[in-house]
Amino acid sequence: MKILLFARAAMVFACGLLGAGAVKAQPMAETGPKKEMPEEWIDQDTHHKVVRLSRKDGNNLSFYFHNNPFLGEKMIFYSTDAGGKQLYTVDLKTLRLQRVSSVVGGGGEIVGHKSNSVYYQSHDSVYATSVSSGKTRLVYVFPSDFKASISTLNADETLLAGVKACEEQREISRKYPEKHDYFDRIFDAHLPNTLFTINIKTGELKQIHTENTWIGHVQYSPTDPDLLMFCHEGPWQKVDRIWTIRMKSGEVRLMHKRTVENEIAGHEFFSPDGKTIYFDWQIPKGQTFFLGAVDVETGVEKKYSMTRDEWSIHFNVSSDERIFCGDGGDAGQVAKAKDGRWIYLFKPEGDHFVSEKLVNMKDQYYKLEPNVHFSPDAKWVIFRANFEGKEEVYAVECKRS
Repeated sequence: MKILLFARAAMVFACGLLGAGAVKAQPMAETGPKKEMPEEWIDQDTHHKVVRLSRKDGNNLSFYFHNNPFLGEKMIFYSTDAGGKQLYTVDLKTLRLQRVSSVVGGGGEIVGHKSNSVYYQSHDSVYATSVSSGKTRLVYVFPSDFKASISTLNADETLLAGVKACEEQREISRKYPEKHDYFDRIFDAHLPNTLFTINIKTGELKQIHTENTWIGHVQYSPTDPDLLMFCHEGPWQKVDRIWTIRMKSGEVRLMHKRTVENEIAGHEFFSPDGKTIYFDWQIPKGQTFFLGAVDVETGVEKKYSMTRDEWSIHFNVSSDERIFCGDGGDAGQVAKAKDGRWIYLFKPEGDHFVSEKLVNMKDQYYKLEPNVHFSPDAKWVIFRANFEGKEEVYAVECKRS
């Protein structure tokens, strides 16, 4: 019986828009609270189908919102096994799971689309595992005097990049592990941070940019191997956050300049074609809410407005940039939304978003941010959640059943 149920669930996910008449309808259910849900169900508040993708023991987490987790029909995610944190694939057609990483504690969230590989780091060593063959190779070992982590891979898979913080900054993080304790302390310290690259072929480590400020959100353009984006971390109302740097010339460019007191811009991410940088834009903070967009080449900006409740911690965009999604937020977030705990689908109409609620997240503990992604065919929004009492990865259908 379990095999038949698994097969039916896989078929429903693969078919996407298959009508309810062809397959037995899923149960209508309240999403949460902290109780075991079926492997698939219809959210009783939104009437959208939800499917659990991470059908294994342990805690399971999808990638951070701006890291592309897909390789064809497969998606990479994290899971805790008896041996520690590991990387797995889930086939989005069959829901079959397969372990990818070969060492304990793999981190990095980097997918190499050209080589069909996953790059990850364990302690001082960087590895790459082929999803096709399962073979793992050692890519790089950091020197003992250069403690750093990789975070992104350029479009032609020649360079890895990341940021190195100084020992004083790492000590603040160790001493104050909670974000509300370390965040302002690190920002106010103005300690040196260094962007670096690793040449995958030669193993050359190159320090490309240093500032006496906290640097984060390092992302290569998905299409331009020469372009790297990074941010100035800290209280968003105090920083001009979004920057790019060219690999060949070293040119550093501010992508959005704040012009109003307490204006904020952040949680930036590239469009799939690499031509646009999208970002959460509030003018001023906590008052009016937009998804901003800046043209990478021209610097021309546009924005889509939304309500306070529609504001989301993270946004994402489909491959054709026709629809967007958001992961909502609880009352403790910057928007202080009274009814913001939803997974949202957004459709642009002129200068504003029209929203549709996909999943009721009222029982989500938002310290775990859902971090939404569109599936490659844009028929599903994939997110992580803890409303079953543990961390799992889910997909919700964008169109009503």
